[in-house]
Amino acid sequence: MKQSIVTLDMEGVLTPEIWIAVAEKTGLERLRLTTRDVPDYDVLMRGRLQILAEHDLRLSDIQGVIATLEPLAGAREFLQALRSQTQVIILSDTFEQFATPLLRQLDWPTLLCHRLVVDNDRIVGYRLRLPDQKQKAVEALRSLNYQVIAAGDSYNDTAMLGAADVGLLFRAPANVRREYPQFAAVDTYEDLLRLLRATQA
Repeated sequence: MKQSIVTLDMEGVLTPEIWIAVAEKTGLERLRLTTRDVPDYDVLMRGRLQILAEHDLRLSDIQGVIATLEPLAGAREFLQALRSQTQVIILSDTFEQFATPLLRQLDWPTLLCHRLVVDNDRIVGYRLRLPDQKQKAVEALRSLNYQVIAAGDSYNDTAMLGAADVGLLFRAPANVRREYPQFAAVDTYEDLLRLLRATQA
């Protein structure tokens, strides 16, 4: 019987969408687009960087918004219950410079993510840890003889879900559910925890 490990997306699964929060704070509606809307992450990020430059929004401005955010209701308790039973890794397309305040509130789970390129408080680029990092992390864990169960909500999670032994959609929008019917979809932490427990070998 294999040991199991769970990989989770962060934003939309455990925490609010950071860019949506920034959009709400600044009134810049174009920043509301996320990986739920735009499948190509590079296109999405280049668009975000252009908006930041146009409006002289800096890293400290975004970090100020992030400092006001809390995990989604019930997320901390869900993660505690899950981590008491199995190992959990968060695989996210967020950035090291964004995640710390939210990780603190979630009792410091392991996060694999990317890094922003910053010059004098201006975000001038981003550096992927490696392309397709979610999928490759799952494939690496499976190569270590783990049964991998993955959950996410967006287009950029679907390769991770497909690479896992079991892939689950959590609070995914209708367009993602419709395009990826092969993944079971749930909307509450209780149901997600139940499915995760049921799929462990």
